[in-house]
Amino acid sequence: MNITHIAAVAFAVTFLTCLAICLSQRWHERWSLDHSHGVQKFHTKPTPRVGGAAIFLGIVSSLFIMDKAEASLMLPFFLASIPAFLFGLTEDLTKKIGVLIRLAATFASGVLAWLLSGISLNRLDILGIDWLLGWPVISVIFTAFAVAGIANAVNIVDGFNGLASGLVAMSLAALGFVAQSVGDITLMNVCIMLFAVVLGFMCMNFPFGKIFMGDGGAYLIGFCLAWVAILLPIRNPSISPWCSLLACIYPILEVLFSIARRLSRNLHPGHPDRLHLHSLIKVRIVRKHLASLSPVLMNSAVSPLVWAFAAFAATLAVWLSKHTNSLMLAVGLSALAYHLTYRRLIRFAKARSS
Repeated sequence: MNITHIAAVAFAVTFLTCLAICLSQRWHERWSLDHSHGVQKFHTKPTPRVGGAAIFLGIVSSLFIMDKAEASLMLPFFLASIPAFLFGLTEDLTKKIGVLIRLAATFASGVLAWLLSGISLNRLDILGIDWLLGWPVISVIFTAFAVAGIANAVNIVDGFNGLASGLVAMSLAALGFVAQSVGDITLMNVCIMLFAVVLGFMCMNFPFGKIFMGDGGAYLIGFCLAWVAILLPIRNPSISPWCSLLACIYPILEVLFSIARRLSRNLHPGHPDRLHLHSLIKVRIVRKHLASLSPVLMNSAVSPLVWAFAAFAATLAVWLSKHTNSLMLAVGLSALAYHLTYRRLIRFAKARSS
């Protein structure tokens, strides 16, 4: 079937499932609602947080109608994502699955993907590191850790309407463009399908926040993004693995800086707080300059500001896809830009409180 038709089905199934969840809210609200109280809660009223179920169905429906090449490429890592998705969805429904258990499930999904496909990341284009990755055990562990890290990163940035879905969509678009540029049409089509699924969810999530993807959706789509990012340089040796890193840079930076911040304050790396960069953008910029907006739209206004950062990095990833040294420099400059922006917002906060 034509990829346009597949994408249309993926979009429609995801969107209509989200719509059905919202319209039937009163029958499942006891389990599905995300209430508006909590350290990292910015939404203004209880909202369904099981959008991951719609994302899951959107992908499944696409697998049934995709061409054999695309389905064969995607099926192993989609099947492998199911443990991560189920543990995340169980947390969405019960609020009783700890973060370490969910991380372990996502790591296990990464190992399962290797068992099903035989694929693991075997190069970073860094002398010495590539030698280590030549050892299968190290390669598999590193790959599972990287996949779990990106999936968790998508979950961490899922704080405002459209933020996580927009970031994932940009990353998929960048990776799809690079795949197309080297003639990997199969991987490009997988990116298009996943993009359509994310867009179907996003139409119900942004800007009015009618549904959230929840942990299940974040782990599922984050896992799929991670495997596309890994497959791109493995299937196309001319593409640097740093291209994939730069295309997904914002969620990764958010995780790394959050861990460093919490450790510096003698807190557990998974300790929740409101000190993410996107949280500070809401408090320090959006509230000041867009105070006339409703609370819902004020939450949504954060996302385009972060998207701009991610879009610039993704554009560089496409442009420099074969140039490892330039990509490394771009990754370093992205980290520096994040750090300087964060420091500026923190200083603004101190100035306001003095």
